[in-house]
Amino acid sequence: MSLGYLGSYQTVRASIHQKRTSPRPVTARPPTPRTVAGWILRRPESPPEHDRLHLKTVLANCPELEALTRHVRSFATMLTERHGERLPEWLAAVRQDDLPSLHTLAAGIDRYRDAVIAGLTPWNSGVVEGSVQ
Repeated sequence: MSLGYLGSYQTVRASIHQKRTSPRPVTARPPTPRTVAGWILRRPESPPEHDRLHLKTVLANCPELEALTRHVRSFATMLTERHGERLPEWLAAVRQDDLPSLHTLAAGIDRYRDAVIAGLTPWNSGVVEGSVQ
């Protein structure tokens, strides 16, 4: 009983040569977590179209990231537009999703809820501003 390869050196050489010279399939490298975080944290209207498409693809493949993106953008809107009164409904929405890291954030915010709402609400101290002695 004979063991081993029975073909010739030329057959092996031709096979290797064919594999080395044939075009390799082009595969895109997945985006880094930092890149995806950047896409999520930017205003939805500001990134270039190709970044929006990449993010859409990533979110389509990961429902948890889609929920996280929704909550992060909702909080950013609440923060930039100073709508502190929306905080309780935001906290309730966060608790409905299975996102442990956001649950931790929500618990921390809940400890200081009144202060956070005050910080997210427009405040004008009027005439007394600048005259505290």
